[in-house]
Amino acid sequence: MIYETVVGLEVHVELSTKTKIFCGCTTQFGGDPNTHVCPICCGMPGTLPLLNKEVVDYAIRTGLALNCDITRKTKFDRKNYFYPDLPKAYQISQLYLPICTNGNFEIEINGRKKQIGIHEIHMEEDAGKLIHDESANHTLIDYNRCGVPLLEIVTEPDLSSSEEAAVFLEKLRETLMYINVSDCRMQEGSMRADVNVSVRPAGSDTLGTRAELKNMSSFKAIRKAIEYESKRQINILVGGGMILQETRRWDEAKEKSFTMRSKENAQDYRYFPEPNILPVEISEEKINMIKNNMPELPDKKRERYIKEYGLSEYDSSVITSERNLAFIFEKSVIICGKPKEVLNMITGEMMRLISETGQNADDVKISPEKIASLVNMISEGKINRTVGKEVFEEIFRNDTDPEKYVTEKGLMMIEDTDLIEKTIKYILEKNQRSVEDIRNGKTKAFGFLVGESMKALKGKADPKTVNELLKKLLIK
Repeated sequence: MIYETVVGLEVHVELSTKTKIFCGCTTQFGGDPNTHVCPICCGMPGTLPLLNKEVVDYAIRTGLALNCDITRKTKFDRKNYFYPDLPKAYQISQLYLPICTNGNFEIEINGRKKQIGIHEIHMEEDAGKLIHDESANHTLIDYNRCGVPLLEIVTEPDLSSSEEAAVFLEKLRETLMYINVSDCRMQEGSMRADVNVSVRPAGSDTLGTRAELKNMSSFKAIRKAIEYESKRQINILVGGGMILQETRRWDEAKEKSFTMRSKENAQDYRYFPEPNILPVEISEEKINMIKNNMPELPDKKRERYIKEYGLSEYDSSVITSERNLAFIFEKSVIICGKPKEVLNMITGEMMRLISETGQNADDVKISPEKIASLVNMISEGKINRTVGKEVFEEIFRNDTDPEKYVTEKGLMMIEDTDLIEKTIKYILEKNQRSVEDIRNGKTKAFGFLVGESMKALKGKADPKTVNELLKKLLIK
């Protein structure tokens, strides 16, 4: 029998609000353990939560980006469970009236488009972080993350492979960053996913028993975990066994999943309405205001760049893959009007330097005005492309003014053809053997003479001019 894989995702996204969902503590990542906490987010007796309105706005913005219905009257519920990273022994979440429902999100796999249903998006608070020290046989708890606002984005079981899941998550991450609700830094835990995997006979409409892989925080790990879990379940069924509904842990080093506990259902958490927070009513005016202020989404931006700037689908996809790259590109083009040149500079030199310095593209602070100025200098023949690379690195690393740098370093192109010709004559006299090689049909020597001439001119001559004058002098 042939089996097919079915995947559903529960994506947890920490929002980029300055303060937590129910108190005024900072959401900033890092800080000494247990320093970003207060009696409210630690659940001390006698404290009351106060809803951060910005969290609701971010949830609505996300729902609109994922084509969801916005619940006009939403409310919070109390999810009861005890775990050391949850000091209150309950989490404020949403079960009965989540803020967003019935959405859809389009992905593309090998040129084929597919709609992935969004079952719901709900607001909740994050838990703390456990740090297990196996060598000392104890666990430390950092409550800094307690109360950081989360959106949980729950898909329908519409994904059919590890590749589809990875493409969905990559596009979701891109979208959330564009609408500026989260920085989605998986290495910091601000985007992570619980992955539900099941298998069923190919063509069947009945879902199999699923296993949930908890807190996956890298696309690579998610791909491997889905592939492993799918094979594990198929092997059990082929061997006549039965799949258990359970929560499993993915071990990245061993590339295997291991049982953590049997999978809980909603009734296990004894949900009831959160008594300390009133229901939230969302007006049509509020939704329209957020809708009218939505930034351009990546797909629309890609289409516009192809139409407006004549970029290829590939180039448009690369330059819009990170919100900050698209911002720098567009602002630079508006100033200098040379989209292809700006594109080449960003996808070439900038991407190289981002990789070398280990930065996130979204953190790069570089002036579009300075990029435009550099592009203009190259286009006008004031400097050559080799010098342009040097100048760009100075802008990237030190925020240098390109025109000032070029002037101070004497990097302007030499336009004096008499000087260029005199230099080439000197090189020819010095390299008679290469001249003879050219006369004997050894064309590689010509490249050598061009290189020597450019070196003598300190790279400040137009290579085209050097080539033309060298040919002319060799003929003579």
